[in-house]
Amino acid sequence: MPEQTMIRVSRLLDERGLSSFHYSLIFWCVLLSLIDGYDIAAIAFAAPHLMRDWHLTDRSALGPVFSASLVGILFGSALFGWIGDRWGRKVALIASNVLFGVFTLAAAWSTNLEQLSLLRLLAGLGIGGVIPNIVALNAESSPRRLRATVALIGVGFVPLGGAIPGLVAGILVPTYGWQILFTLGGILPIVLAVLGTFTLPESIKFMALHESQRGKMEKTIRKLDPNYVVPPNAKFVIEDEQQFPGFNPVYLFKQGLWLITPLLWLLFALNLMGYYFLLSWTPTLMAVLKLPPSVGAMAGAMIQVGGTVGSLALSRWFQQRQFLAIAIVFVIAVPAVASIGYAGVTSTTALAIATFFAGFCVLGIQTGINVVGALVYPTSLRANGSGWELGIGRVGSIVGPMLGALFTGMSVEKLYVWSAIPFAIGAVVCFAIYRLNEERLAKDPDLR
Repeated sequence: MPEQTMIRVSRLLDERGLSSFHYSLIFWCVLLSLIDGYDIAAIAFAAPHLMRDWHLTDRSALGPVFSASLVGILFGSALFGWIGDRWGRKVALIASNVLFGVFTLAAAWSTNLEQLSLLRLLAGLGIGGVIPNIVALNAESSPRRLRATVALIGVGFVPLGGAIPGLVAGILVPTYGWQILFTLGGILPIVLAVLGTFTLPESIKFMALHESQRGKMEKTIRKLDPNYVVPPNAKFVIEDEQQFPGFNPVYLFKQGLWLITPLLWLLFALNLMGYYFLLSWTPTLMAVLKLPPSVGAMAGAMIQVGGTVGSLALSRWFQQRQFLAIAIVFVIAVPAVASIGYAGVTSTTALAIATFFAGFCVLGIQTGINVVGALVYPTSLRANGSGWELGIGRVGSIVGPMLGALFTGMSVEKLYVWSAIPFAIGAVVCFAIYRLNEERLAKDPDLR
């Protein structure tokens, strides 16, 4: 009986570098990130128009609508993270896009806040499944030296997607009404899901772990290297990661992660608390300052544009310095966020600069912890670990908009100063994670 050949998947990826497979993968993940970001942000840009069309006089009534999709994302992140680890990143991404596409499209026909809240809740289940699986898909299909960078690029366009509703609000909503925001946000993910069924790649390391994926794995290897011949009896192994037999979250606390995992959850919650306050309330709060709706839409869009620039510009530094770099950006985010209210009463130019730099920091941080946080886990747990991080972290994203509703009587300037507190706490937590993870890797270098 011939000896079974072992194909070391990580070494294969390291030796071949980037190929047409990776460029196709990045292209797909950019599209998925854009529409994910769009659907998260659409409600914020619809809110001022809802208040007018539905004759709402109390801004605090918008709090539950802002938080509804975030409640769904809380559960959807963990659910689709598990689905991604069990049935594949591709299956999870297609299913999540269909789910949030259908319910976002239905939101265009809602007639009151209760209906809209329920539909946003259901859409949130699907929205929550996108980022964990994009991170896993990219990280598991790239050479080690580019693992974080490719994953960061993959999710780095979520903020840019969040800026697009601002353009739609300024250009199309005056003619077609706020409904156009949800009509576009519903149709596009369904179209992507249909196309992705035929052309979206699967994670290389996921295929390596599942014998049922062997045929697809061999086709993918031919794309990486047309001259590489896979022996008939070859066994694929992921030599640089310990795999776990199940999807129980208890495995997220092993290998020195017993304190790092809950701190990561707290870190996600703190950043998402601040981010979703900015995302949900900025267009509305600019109206409180008696600024035109176009200025509010611009401010919300600049947060997202700044976030896109920050996510991409910081990607290489985050790859190299990881949690230390993220902790430093947390510190910079504090004055950047606190300045928005004062900039709003100064000039439109000052407001544009302040919101851009706030987005640069806050969304740069979020993209960084999405990827760097997921990379502490092995392939068999990566989407699950990322899903739990985002799921638990969504508690913060729910609290952020609700706090905005509770403190609507506070001046806009002071409200933004108080909203910077989660980032100050996040800097301390992130630095603690950095020290703990360095100690963990020093004890076991094979975990790097």
